[in-house]
Amino acid sequence: MSVSLFDLSVPTFLQTVRAIGGCLDKAIAHCSEIGADPDDFVTARLVEGMAPFHFQIECVAHHSIWALETVKRGVFSAPALTGEMPFSDLRAMVAETEASLRALGPDQVNEWSGKDLDLQIGPRRLSFTSETFLLSLPCPTSFSMRSPPTTFFGREACRSASAILKAD
Repeated sequence: MSVSLFDLSVPTFLQTVRAIGGCLDKAIAHCSEIGADPDDFVTARLVEGMAPFHFQIECVAHHSIWALETVKRGVFSAPALTGEMPFSDLRAMVAETEASLRALGPDQVNEWSGKDLDLQIGPRRLSFTSETFLLSLPCPTSFSMRSPPTTFFGREACRSASAILKAD
C-alpha cells in the first residue's frame, strides 16, 4: 500500500490546526468565565528563553499551509512573522489556516509529489524531496529543541495564566 503526499500532510496538519483552534476557543471561554482578557496570553512564555505564545500560534500556520506552499513552488522562502497581535487575530489566523488546508484536494497536493527542494540557510544547503521536507522540517507539533509541542504550550500557557489571574 502506498501513501500519498496528501495523506502524509494535510490530515496531520488539519488535526494539529483544529486542536490549536480548540485550545484557543477554550481559552476564550475560560477568560469569559473568570473575567480575564485573552490578550494577556499573547506574550506568555512557559519557560525563559522560549518564544512567546503568539509566535507558537504563528508557527502552526507557517509549518502547515506555508510548508505545502513551499512544496508547491519547489522553493523555500521563510515566512514573514507578524509578531504580537490581539488574541482574536491569532484565532482568526488559525481559522484561515484550517480553511486553506481544507481547500486543498488530494489530486492537487499529490501533483507536487517527488519534487526536489533545496534549502539555503546561511552557508548550509539542505536537499529534500517533497516527501522528506514534509516529514521533517514543517512538523507542526514541535518547533525547536527549546520549545515543547505547541498544543502542550497552548494548554499550559492558558493554565498558567489562569492560575496567575486567580491568585490576583
